Amino acid sequence: MVIAAYTADALWPNLVENHPLWLIGLSAKNRYLVLVVNQVDLASYYLIGAARLLLPDPFFFAIGWFYGPAALRWMERRTPTMSRYMTTLERWFGRWGAPLVVLFPNNYVCLIAGVARMSPWLFAGLNIVGTVGRLFMIQILGDVFSGPISSVLGFVSTWRVPLLVVSIGLVALTSLGELRRGKREITELEILEHSGEADRIDPTESSV
Repeated sequence: MVIAAYTADALWPNLVENHPLWLIGLSAKNRYLVLVVNQVDLASYYLIGAARLLLPDPFFFAIGWFYGPAALRWMERRTPTMSRYMTTLERWFGRWGAPLVVLFPNNYVCLIAGVARMSPWLFAGLNIVGTVGRLFMIQILGDVFSGPISSVLGFVSTWRVPLLVVSIGLVALTSLGELRRGKREITELEILEHSGEADRIDPTESSV
């Protein structure tokens, strides 16, 4: 999924014009969804967009489910700028867990849902509803702002080659940084494995 997202970020100026469904299949970021929503049929937009948005969510839910509080500390170390946001979500989740999954079905909320031991079936249902709702809101935005979106697409078409050079260069720099961090990322996963031993919940226990 990471490689797919990098591919989309590198080639988006070409993909958005020639292969819009491939673009959101590789990466369903909001900006890509907005750019393609008026170019593709709605059935494909919802099917591919929902599949790509939902794909990482079970993994984050499972990390939270099996590693408990250690998973939260792991995520906070990986994304220190989001630590305050995550602390707020943790505090709210006990009371507003279901609405949060519907309104913000992102990686952080999915992780916290797993830590909170939300029923997997309930999580799946709420996550699907929230994801389809997100796609619907972007469809509405695409309809309301169809003129400006067409202008942006025209700009991209005119300057496609320079934009490709810039986007490929930025992704190359980012990928190089990730390769240099690779050992640290593996170490982080090992830390999660060891630190989670004390917090890990027996998966045979019943969910809350």
